[in-house]
Amino acid sequence: MVQPLEGFTVGITADRRWAEQAELLRRHGLTVVHAPCIRTLPLGAEDGVRAATDAVIARPPDFLVANTAIGVRGWLASAAGWGLETDLVDALVGARILARGPKAAGTLRAAGLDVWWQAPTEQLADVRDHLLRQPLGDRRVAVLYHGDDNDQISPAVRGAGGTAVGIPVYRWTPPQDREPALRLISDVCARRVDAVTFTAAPALRNFFTLADELGARDAVRDAMNDEVIAACIGPVCAAAAHDAGIRSPAVPDRWRLGALVHTLARHLESKRRRFRMAGTEVVRQGAVAVVDDVAIWLSDRERALIDMLAQRPGATVPKSALLRGVWGSAGTDEHVLSVTVARLRSKLGPAGPGIKTVVRRGYRMATDQR
Repeated sequence: MVQPLEGFTVGITADRRWAEQAELLRRHGLTVVHAPCIRTLPLGAEDGVRAATDAVIARPPDFLVANTAIGVRGWLASAAGWGLETDLVDALVGARILARGPKAAGTLRAAGLDVWWQAPTEQLADVRDHLLRQPLGDRRVAVLYHGDDNDQISPAVRGAGGTAVGIPVYRWTPPQDREPALRLISDVCARRVDAVTFTAAPALRNFFTLADELGARDAVRDAMNDEVIAACIGPVCAAAAHDAGIRSPAVPDRWRLGALVHTLARHLESKRRRFRMAGTEVVRQGAVAVVDDVAIWLSDRERALIDMLAQRPGATVPKSALLRGVWGSAGTDEHVLSVTVARLRSKLGPAGPGIKTVVRRGYRMATDQR
């Protein structure tokens, strides 16, 4: 039996939890391509984590801003490695802790720390604004940095007369192996993938930076404004997509991995095309044509050919237009076109006779598209 979204291909750009995401996507029948565009790099004592931890223990903060669960876990794990976890937790017990989201809050509670305030929107800007409504003069605020260099909190704290102690726990960098990402970018430009998922704004920015290396930024943007869905896990990531020129990224109502997959599935379902050929229903979804509940995998050229014919059901599409649209040149040998048509008819079985030859002119699809 054909799976609901069999034939559609999705590129995953995450490095963390990508296997979990891939499993969720595969349950819908999707083909997954993993092409990490980001690397989460834990920082060591030489990167300032130990010095910042010592400073927090020596002078406990009045406030702690917890940005991410991975940041909290990484900080506590580093402290444990230095034999300082108990001292660190004790130093934080009296702090008013602001958590950006439920995952960071849950990690803190698991460590025995109470969360004073959690942003209902899960936006760091709202954490900043709530913090700034408190009297910060002569107060110390410990800030767990995000994986990029966009620190919204520390400058605001200093501007309000407080002292900010930054805790750098991890850093996001470009991937070590760029080839999978570069291949995914080429596939996006050629419309060989149907969607790309982004679970962090830096991954999206890195994706377009890598596209610049191929001179493909405009082509990627055009593809993602046309047929390829850009699925972003939340509004911060979606804002990065808008900055890159993507007009309508798919964003779930709940900024969680499962919700992202369900949202993407709904968008892909809307891309199915149904029509009847020779009295047989055909469902086009990604690289598959479903005929009599059998998935028939199509080559890139067969897929492009059936799509061109289906765009104008009943109308004759000239050979020159098909050669130009499928092969990129009207000067290609027409024999190649006739061979591809014959192969496609054969693959489609009972629906194949729905592709009609118009002698000396071209081909047409005898169908009622719906």
